Amino acid sequence: MWAVVGILFVGSALAMDKLTITNHWYGGFEGDFVASGEAHGWKAHLVFDHPVNKLEVWKLEVESQTNGGREFILRALPEFSELNSTTSLTCHFVARQDGDAVPYGMYYIEGGKTGAGGSTGGGSTGGGSTGGGSTGGGNATPGPVAGGGSPMKYDYNEALKLSILFYDAQRSGRLPANNPIPWRGDSAVNDGADGHDLSGGWYDAGDHVKFNLPMSWSTWVLLYSMLEFKDGYVAAGQKDMACDMIRTPLDYFLKCWIPNQQTLYVQVGDGHADHGFWGRPEDMHMGRQAYKVTTSCHGSDVAGDTAAAMAAGYMVFKDMCGDTGFADRLLGASKSLYTFAKSNRGKYTDCVTQAKDFYGSTGDADELAVAGALLYKATNDQGYLNDAKGFYPSGTAWSFNWNDADVGAALLLYGITKDGKYKTDIEGLVNSFKPGGNVQNTPCGLAWRDQWGPNRHAGNVAFVATMAAKYGIQPDAYKKWAMSQINYLLGDNKLHISYEIGFGSNYPKRPHHRGSSCKPGYCAQGDAPNPNILKGGLVGGPDQWDNYDDRRDDYVKNEVACDYNAGFQACLAGLVHFAHNNDLPAAPGAKC
Repeated sequence: MWAVVGILFVGSALAMDKLTITNHWYGGFEGDFVASGEAHGWKAHLVFDHPVNKLEVWKLEVESQTNGGREFILRALPEFSELNSTTSLTCHFVARQDGDAVPYGMYYIEGGKTGAGGSTGGGSTGGGSTGGGSTGGGNATPGPVAGGGSPMKYDYNEALKLSILFYDAQRSGRLPANNPIPWRGDSAVNDGADGHDLSGGWYDAGDHVKFNLPMSWSTWVLLYSMLEFKDGYVAAGQKDMACDMIRTPLDYFLKCWIPNQQTLYVQVGDGHADHGFWGRPEDMHMGRQAYKVTTSCHGSDVAGDTAAAMAAGYMVFKDMCGDTGFADRLLGASKSLYTFAKSNRGKYTDCVTQAKDFYGSTGDADELAVAGALLYKATNDQGYLNDAKGFYPSGTAWSFNWNDADVGAALLLYGITKDGKYKTDIEGLVNSFKPGGNVQNTPCGLAWRDQWGPNRHAGNVAFVATMAAKYGIQPDAYKKWAMSQINYLLGDNKLHISYEIGFGSNYPKRPHHRGSSCKPGYCAQGDAPNPNILKGGLVGGPDQWDNYDDRRDDYVKNEVACDYNAGFQACLAGLVHFAHNNDLPAAPGAKC
């Protein structure tokens, strides 16, 4: 059953009531709603579960129609605009629709009470200040209430589902029989080196290189969310899809680690050569060199992240995905790779220089701390925990991303130890991103860390805040701030656009992504939209003044990447978890 979004007015929780449908026919329906209690110049908001073409209403007039005809704001006519405390006014409407859809809707009264008697607080909707009103761009998708829990302004379940599909669109190698992306086929099936099969994994971004540092970071972050917010994936109906999605990089990492040769392959494809080809991965025929770290070419950063991903994968496949054999393989590989990493310290881009221009590393302590903490969680071996504490680089991080996993280690170690020093560092990062911190916020409320992937940074730190809230760190404030960032990405911005492709009706149509921009024999040019919808991809994002251009050639604002979606998806799972457990606060008001 569809359920509507929760609404927030300043200083008050809002009650909503179900519309009474009195008649239903092909092409339309009619019904009633009730306003009661003292009200002055009141409005009614009607929210339907499917588009309505036209609404005729008595005693009020239609002020605006938004969200693709799913929401109508009605203003009381002057002779009915003043209600006293004992008044109960029944209002009648007739709706015109296409087809014979069964009508269902909810309503609330702004400035008065619904028939259910819930207080609205009488706040204004101006400037998008309703927690559940339309964004004005067709993207305010009411969020189903999971299992009778908290309402959501946007449908986080749908956004989570789409993000999983993005990772499926990034698959390399032979695709499984249940591949859900109709425009993708097998590609790069001959990736390999020295007789080792290196097919599989995820393409990095809008290109077709497999960079293992951001891939392994993204993998363990997603797995961390599956560990901590399993019920979020279950409530969204995405457990099996998530297990299928995350198996792709884990299978690939098992191919990359050759323990008896003390060799870890860390990249397939040359970034500069790859960027000279614009086309489908299925049509790619260039040579694809593989690069490795060894006992003489160190890379403990990428080895640490890969060990972390496999340790987390062990726990997820043992407890959530139901494949203990695969889980055991992952744990064995994680242990041996972690030992290799500790014994061969060094930044991989000092040796694998082909990665330096794209994913240059600045250190390995953060990755090793994460790996040690996850191996401790997997094995309960105190030695791993001691290592993690020793490797941990304390202080407030710049952000949370593929090259800065410090706060990820802090979250894991705080979850294990409850030591206040980790809490201090977690709060330091989140508070720096919140309004009043040292990270610039756009006028419409996005924490704008950097011009390269600001949406990525906001989503990643929103996940940190969501995880911190689960661990009891400023839970109410951090949930609300995380929602402010996710809601911005889904539509609470001045363009009323969803930066997640495929969410709502207003989203980027021209992402900088080769596979989605091409079909056999044709690649989109100029202003033509991409012929394939890259569902779930989170584009880089706006400038510091909320301006954004949907241009395929603007790879700063409009590229996608595996690490762009990782924290975003993980945060969505957390928000669904809180909603499912009736523990999600009302959404903060949009600033634009």
